[in-house]
Amino acid sequence: MDAIDRKILAELQRDGRLSITELAERVQLSVSPCHRRLRELERSGVITGYHATLSPQALGLGFETLVFVTMKEANRDSIIPFEEAVTRIPNITLAHRLFGDPDYLLRVVAADLEHFQRLYDEQLTALPGVQRLSSTLVMRKVVDDGALPLG
Repeated sequence: MDAIDRKILAELQRDGRLSITELAERVQLSVSPCHRRLRELERSGVITGYHATLSPQALGLGFETLVFVTMKEANRDSIIPFEEAVTRIPNITLAHRLFGDPDYLLRVVAADLEHFQRLYDEQLTALPGVQRLSSTLVMRKVVDDGALPLG
C-alpha cells in the first residue's frame, strides 16, 4: 500500500458515497487507475464494505447504555452460545470480547429507560452463561466510529 492508496482510503473514510470520478479528482489520479486501485483495496480486504451512518435519535433510539458482562466461565462451551445469542438482539449495536474482567462490553440502544429496562430484564439477563451484568448510561459521545489513522 502506497501513499495514493492511503489517500483513497482517507477520502472514502470521510465520504463513502464519492463517485469514482470525484474520488479520482481528490487523489489526483485519472479515473481508470483510481478505479483499479479501489477494486484492489476491496479485493484484498482493506475495504470491507460501505454503509450509511444513521442517527439513533432520529430513529427514536437515543437512549444508549454500555453493559459490562462477566461470564460464569470463559470457555468454548459458554462463549459460543453467548456470542451467538448476542448477535440475535438487534438493540445490541456493538459487542466486544475483552481481556480481563469484565469479559464483554455491549453497546445497547433503546427508546428510553423503560425500553432499556425491558431489554435488560427480558433479553440481557437471559443471555447464556452470564454471571453478572453491570450497566452505565452514555452521557455524550466524544469520538464515535472515528476514522482509522492512515499515516
